[in-house]
Amino acid sequence: MRMRVRPLCLILGAAVLASACSSTPTGEPTFAGVTREAVAASGGTVAGIVGGAMMASKLSYLKPEYVAGALVAYAIYDPLAPTWNIDVSRAGDERVRMELRMKSLITGGEGEARQVFLRSAQRMVEAGGFAGYDVLRYEEGMESTRPFARRTASGEIRLVRSRQFPQL
Repeated sequence: MRMRVRPLCLILGAAVLASACSSTPTGEPTFAGVTREAVAASGGTVAGIVGGAMMASKLSYLKPEYVAGALVAYAIYDPLAPTWNIDVSRAGDERVRMELRMKSLITGGEGEARQVFLRSAQRMVEAGGFAGYDVLRYEEGMESTRPFARRTASGEIRLVRSRQFPQL
């Protein structure tokens, strides 16, 4: 069995860095009563990463075509990208329109459009120094694009100044 030293060194280095940067929450017991701190202290994180890398190497998953396929899948799915894209436009002095589009490949979040809409409205209120907002219009729907359909939402809000303290 011929094993390349360079990829293995890179994987081991990444494993050491990943275990050094990992943080664990409170000392709640995990499987078989062992805490996360005990697993991290005994090198369990490093052992898991190294074991996974060695198994991937033995199964020939570290070949360039497999790595390239994994990178393409990661680029398409992009788990770090926000689930919703929000386009904001002014519709007057105190009116704002928002168009929300969900990304194509998702693993949840189908029912959160209204929450994202309201959260964005609240941020605009806080950033602009307004007292609140009124939702004038809100609707949700599906956009039938190829190859995947997307959830959409759109709405309009009116930013409200304080009636009691107009200078605020």
